[in-house]
Amino acid sequence: MRLILMTGKGGVGKTSMAAATGLRCAELGYKTLVLSTDPAHSLADSFDIALGHEPKEVCDNLWGAELDALQELEQNWGMVKRYITEVLQARGLDGVQAEELAILPGMDEIFGLVRVFRHHKEGDFDVLIIDSAPTGTALRLLSIPEVAGWYMRRLYKPLEKVAMYLRPFVEPIFRPIAGFSLPDKKMMDVPYEFYEKIDALGKILTDHMVTSVRLVTNPEKMVIKESLRAHAYLSLYDISVDLVISNRIIPDEVTDPYFQYWKENQITYRKEIIDNFAPLPVKEVPLYSREICGMAALEKLKELLYGTEDPAQVYFSKNTFNIQQTKEGFTLELSVPGIPKEQIQLSKNGDELNIRIGNHRRNMVLPQVLATLKTTGAEMLDDSLVIRFVE
Repeated sequence: MRLILMTGKGGVGKTSMAAATGLRCAELGYKTLVLSTDPAHSLADSFDIALGHEPKEVCDNLWGAELDALQELEQNWGMVKRYITEVLQARGLDGVQAEELAILPGMDEIFGLVRVFRHHKEGDFDVLIIDSAPTGTALRLLSIPEVAGWYMRRLYKPLEKVAMYLRPFVEPIFRPIAGFSLPDKKMMDVPYEFYEKIDALGKILTDHMVTSVRLVTNPEKMVIKESLRAHAYLSLYDISVDLVISNRIIPDEVTDPYFQYWKENQITYRKEIIDNFAPLPVKEVPLYSREICGMAALEKLKELLYGTEDPAQVYFSKNTFNIQQTKEGFTLELSVPGIPKEQIQLSKNGDELNIRIGNHRRNMVLPQVLATLKTTGAEMLDDSLVIRFVE
């Protein structure tokens, strides 16, 4: 299965791009699903057809769906939710409050990942296109496999072993006092089984020949800056961006003086997009004179965007990190395009290298050849962070 994720700052047109991409893939004979994981769904409006949680046929070879986080929660997290509700009710909260608080913050993003994994595992579609949430939320979603692995290795599994050992001794005393039971092994296994699905998807997300992110941007300063940061953060998590779509270019035939300032600025920003994202390919899409809703409008957008091309192809593939042996030891080269060195923080703990850029952190498990070595500094070479390791 080919997996394509469309993301970008809110309002840049990523849903329209996802829908048009799905339409072209279906036209080429690929069995295609466009899935919206954005909490503020607009995919149904783009197709101008009612959509729900389960895939619904839009036209030949094309299906659409909008993730319902509550349904995914019940399927994957129902047992844990009921236990947390029981605990909260025992502490004095009423039923409605307990039910609401049992849904932990960020669970909708996690369920989006689980849904993607299920479709990939079932293999019912040739191409899965994700109309994801705006950039910040999408980055949190894509970083979950990396972050979840750290917590599971360091905290959850040791805690589970201790809890299972102590439970027979503590439960007879604990239950009458607290008003609820300690979790049993079946309950404790649910989060780990959940994590195993996310971990498996993490391997799919970092396979550059399977998964690609396509950044949708506009020729505006703030939008470009956010897109560049997103590209750097995705590189940090070793997730490939294979294409940039620059949307809402004011056409030459628009000569109204009202748009003159915007057109002049766009000349500068269009060049910035091409230069700053190089060597990534950039596609430009003109500003429509009306909103893109319905199949007729999407047909036109599909032609402008891809022409005779196959959208399922990998437009650009390059590893975001590389290990080289040197006379002194080894270097680890990590692509972090557009990020100044002073914004990067590094630390090493055992076989893990902690890399922090702003609010985003990656705990990179080092290969054995580097795990026993110590770091002796780092430097920026073009858009790559080069970290040195010695005995």
